[in-house]
Amino acid sequence: MAPEVDIDVRAAAEAWLADDPDPAARAELRELIDRLPATAGELADRFAGPLTFGTAGLRGRLRAGPNGMNLAVVTRAAAGLVGWLAEQGGTGPLVIGYDARHGSREFAEQTARVATGAGREALLLPAVLPTPVLAYAVRALDAVAGVMVTASHNPPQDNGYKVYLGARLGGPAGDGAQIVPPADAGIEAAIRGVASAAGVPLGDAGTVLDDKILAGYVDRAAAVLDVAGPRDLTVAYTPLHGVGGGTLVAAFAAAGFAAPAVVADQAEPDPEFPTVAFPNPEEPGAMDHLVALAGRTGADLAIANDPDADRCAVAVPGPDGAWRPLRGDELGVLLADHLIRRGTPGTYATTIVSSSLLGRLCAARGVPYAETLTGFKWIVRAAEDLAFGYEEALGYCVAPAMVRDKDGITAALTVAELAAGLKTEGRTLADRLDELAVEFGVHATDQLSVRVDDLAEIGAAMGRARSNPAATLRGAPVTEVTDRLPENDVLTFRTPSTRVVIRPSGTEPKLKAYLEVVEPVAGGDVAAARSRASAGLATLRAEIAAVLGV
Repeated sequence: MAPEVDIDVRAAAEAWLADDPDPAARAELRELIDRLPATAGELADRFAGPLTFGTAGLRGRLRAGPNGMNLAVVTRAAAGLVGWLAEQGGTGPLVIGYDARHGSREFAEQTARVATGAGREALLLPAVLPTPVLAYAVRALDAVAGVMVTASHNPPQDNGYKVYLGARLGGPAGDGAQIVPPADAGIEAAIRGVASAAGVPLGDAGTVLDDKILAGYVDRAAAVLDVAGPRDLTVAYTPLHGVGGGTLVAAFAAAGFAAPAVVADQAEPDPEFPTVAFPNPEEPGAMDHLVALAGRTGADLAIANDPDADRCAVAVPGPDGAWRPLRGDELGVLLADHLIRRGTPGTYATTIVSSSLLGRLCAARGVPYAETLTGFKWIVRAAEDLAFGYEEALGYCVAPAMVRDKDGITAALTVAELAAGLKTEGRTLADRLDELAVEFGVHATDQLSVRVDDLAEIGAAMGRARSNPAATLRGAPVTEVTDRLPENDVLTFRTPSTRVVIRPSGTEPKLKAYLEVVEPVAGGDVAAARSRASAGLATLRAEIAAVLGV
């Protein structure tokens, strides 16, 4: 059987190589072909199938072949997108942004050439810039669509391709938002219909926008805040080797805050992300340099963006001086509570895997609430009057009229506004969390995340959870089991004080179980309730690991 597989792999690789417009990728494939049969497994993986649009668009390893991010794949993706836009009758320019990852600028420029080759105007952002600036530009320039070349917080060997639809195609609630079905399937079908990457007509490099688009974003970001609010706050900040630093510092200045202290060895864009194992502020150790700087500078608040600055992480000092990162659910509820108190009208939304506390907060305050599937492409479509949306993975939308996606810059500004206001009262973010806990109980959340090398392991674990579901959790009978198959691979278990949501990650080779434990606060003793909740999460983690067999 091995020689037959080798022949099949060789034929697929030779056909791709002949059509690949990138000399470096052709050389990479030629070397693998020449080493067959030893490379049969590697080549089979590269030709197992094309990358598809997941939770956050097209994303994969930088490597030659259809199952990777490379110039041929990007050429086909751009041609399919541009062709689909024409089929929909969409008029207007395509706006394109890119981060500082390997290949990002090249992929963005190729996308522009494909667009102009098809007769459509292409507008490129003037430099490496955050994803929220691209999302803003789609709306500000009345573009038919937008492309952002980024892999967000993925490892250095990855890159990706996010697609946004403008008002002409996205509808009133989807204006400037990421694609959802059926658009994603339609674009994928159009990509499959591109017969040859080398045969795609290429035009000029498009128009490089000037700095007015960034200035407009910064001005709008600063205007999200109350102009009369306090600004006395000392902030430490890191962009984690990404592209958010310049934009965040400019936005802080425009809003009237002092310049944050920036982690020096993480300040400049670097596609290798040399100081972190994973460039994701959720990962253990990723914020170590930041909290060290915050301690040295006596900061009130520590803020991190992920590499494309669509996410925002915050750490706060404890009574003992140790810094504690806030969970995404904690910051999400703090921001929602702040906006509700500020009188921001509209619907407040989160996802099925986020804490249930936002729903309880909205019910108590008489504010509309919505819950969606995972992903900001769903959150921003939760309601046409969306006021705020968040997901537990450090994504926050505090200004949906400006950016209809998660935005780590405006989130950072808003949490700074909240912290500065509390500081004038001698209080902190931690104090406000305690007040919410007294009112609603401690809603403690955690995540069991399992990274795999073989995606089949995820399917096997989900199968085990479905065939042998948990009957009890933390000693209490499971009162509700919700299985969202076949529409979505999501499984939920509930008891009166516990919730578990299990799903595969849409952006990484991970299986995720989202854990929540609710503990009432007796006699105002928040610390005791938090201790009970922490112990409950540990028990729950072990129980769910056993159910999944991981």
